[in-house]
Amino acid sequence: MANFFAELKRRSIYRVAAAYAVVAWVLLQLFNNVAPILETPPWVGRTVLLLLVVGFPVALIFGRMRKDAPADGEPAWLTTGKLDWVLIGALLAVVAILSYQQFAPSSGGQARVAVLPFRNLSSDQEQEFFSDGVTQEIVTALAKIRDLSIVARESTAQFKDNAVDVRTVGQNLGATHLIEGSVRRDGTRVRITAELIRSDDGVSIWNDRYDRELTDVLPLQEEIAHAIAAALRVPLGLEPGQQLISDRAIDPDSYVQFLRGKAALLRARAAYQDQLAILEPVVAKNPNYAPAWAALSRAYGYAAGTVQYVSPEQAETLRATFRSKMLAAARRAVELDPDFVEGKIILARIQTGPRRIILSEDLVKEALALDPNNSDALNYYANMLLRVGRIKEAVALRQRLHQIEPFIPVYNGNLAEALWLDGQTDAAIALWKDNLNREGAGAEEGLSQIYASLGRYEEAAESLTPLLTKYTPVVQEMAREGIRLLRSAPAQVAEPEKLPRLRDLSFIYLYVGAPERALEPLEQANGYSPLFWHPIWAPVRKTERFKQILRNAGLVDYWRERGWPAFCRPIGADDFVCD
Repeated sequence: MANFFAELKRRSIYRVAAAYAVVAWVLLQLFNNVAPILETPPWVGRTVLLLLVVGFPVALIFGRMRKDAPADGEPAWLTTGKLDWVLIGALLAVVAILSYQQFAPSSGGQARVAVLPFRNLSSDQEQEFFSDGVTQEIVTALAKIRDLSIVARESTAQFKDNAVDVRTVGQNLGATHLIEGSVRRDGTRVRITAELIRSDDGVSIWNDRYDRELTDVLPLQEEIAHAIAAALRVPLGLEPGQQLISDRAIDPDSYVQFLRGKAALLRARAAYQDQLAILEPVVAKNPNYAPAWAALSRAYGYAAGTVQYVSPEQAETLRATFRSKMLAAARRAVELDPDFVEGKIILARIQTGPRRIILSEDLVKEALALDPNNSDALNYYANMLLRVGRIKEAVALRQRLHQIEPFIPVYNGNLAEALWLDGQTDAAIALWKDNLNREGAGAEEGLSQIYASLGRYEEAAESLTPLLTKYTPVVQEMAREGIRLLRSAPAQVAEPEKLPRLRDLSFIYLYVGAPERALEPLEQANGYSPLFWHPIWAPVRKTERFKQILRNAGLVDYWRERGWPAFCRPIGADDFVCD
C-alpha cells in the first residue's frame, strides 16, 4: 500500500484530482446561484455538467505526464494500470454525485407554492384589477408545472392587504414556499417585483425586479414562472417549443381590458351587464384569444342565472339566449386551445342532451389530466360523483381537495355533505361547526339537515336561527317557516299542499308528512341532488315522481353506460329501482 500511495503521489494524481474536484464544485455552486437570476434555459446547465464530467478524465490524463520528458519536447506517457482506472472511476462517481445534488429536482417532496396577492403600487388605486390579474396569470402559468402544487386564489385572497408572517401563512396554507410581489403601472410602463420565500424560516431564495413595456407583460409572466421553477429546481416538463403561457393572441390594451373583465367576474354575478360590456369588445377585437372566450362564457352563465325580466316568458327567452351564447363561447375557447383547462371545466358544466353527464365527466377528467391539482376541476368532479351515487369515490376526491384547499368555505361544506352521505355523521357535524359564520359554507342548513335526520328537531330548528337576521327578507321568511315546522315535527301537517315553498330548506318536508314536496326545487330546476342518496330519502326514492326526475336529469342514461350505483339497479329494458 505504501508503494501504491507513493506512485499516486509521484504521478500527481492527488493534486490534479483534488484541484479539479474543488474547481468543479465551485463552478457548480456558482452556476446554481447565477442561473435563476440569468433565467438560463435547462440545456445550459446540462452542457456545463457534461463539460465538467468529460473534462475530468482529460485532466487526470494530462496530470499523469512524467516531469522528466525527453529533450526533444515530446511528453513521455506512463502506462495505465488497473489502479489508475479504479481511481478515475471513483472520482468520476464523486463528480456525478455532486452534479446530481446541484441539478436534480429537490428531494424534499413536492413543492407547494402560495402566490400571495401582488400589491398595487400604482398611483391610481383603480389599477387594483391589474395587479390582481397579473397575480392570477402567474398562478395559472405556475399551475402548468406538474411538479408544483399551487394554492388556489380563493385561499390566498384572505391575506390581501394584510401584513403577514410567512411562517404562519405557510402553516395555514400548507405551503412550502410563498411568492410576494408588487405591480406598478404608469401608462405603458410596468414594473413588477417578485420574491420567492421559504415558509419554514422566512429566507428569500430568489427575487427580481422587472421594468417593461405593457406589450411585454405576457412574456414577462412566463419569465417569472421560469425563474421560480429554476429557483425551486423543478423541471418545467414542457415539450420542445411549448410555453407555460401559450396563448398570446391579444393586443396590450385589450389585455388590460381582459384583466378588468376577469376582476368584474369575481365581484358579483349580478353585475353581468358590466362583465359583458367589458368582455364582448375584447373577443370582437381578439377573436383568437381563448382565455377571453372562457371569461365571456362565465359572464353569459351569470347572465342566464340572474337575468332581469318583465315577464316569465321574456325571462325564459333571455335565459335560453344567454345559455346558447355561453355554450358557444366555451366551445370556442377549447377549440382555440385544446389544452386550456379553464375552458374544459366551463364546457363540462354546460353540456346538454341525453349524454350530458357522460360528456361532462370526460371533459373534467381531461382537465384533471392536464392539471391534477386544479381545485375547480376537483370540486366539480366530486360533485358529479356524489350526484350519480358514487359516494366513496366522491368522498376520497373531496378529502383530497380539502388537503389542497382547507380554507374555502364552500369546499368544506361540500366535504361535510359528502361525509354525511357516507355515514360519517360525527365528522360531518364537526366540520359544519368549524365553518359556522363563514359566508358560502351553508353550515346553518347543513347542521339543521343532519340534526333533523337524527330526530333532533329542536337542534335542527335552532341551527337555522342565524338566518333570521342574514341575507334577504325572502330567506328570512323561509327560515322562519322552516323553524316553525321543525319545532312541530314529527307531527304531520293536515294539508301538505298548502305549505309555503321552502326552497333550500325543502328537506323539512320529509319530517312533517309531505315527503314528495321535497322534490319540488329539483323539478323546477330540472336537476338532481346528492341528498337523494341519504337513507332518510329512501321512501321518496320509491316514487315514480323521483324516478322521472332522474330520467330527466340524465342519470339513467349515465348509469346504463358507466355502471349503476350500489343502491340502484335496472329492471328490464326501460325501468329501474333504487333501494
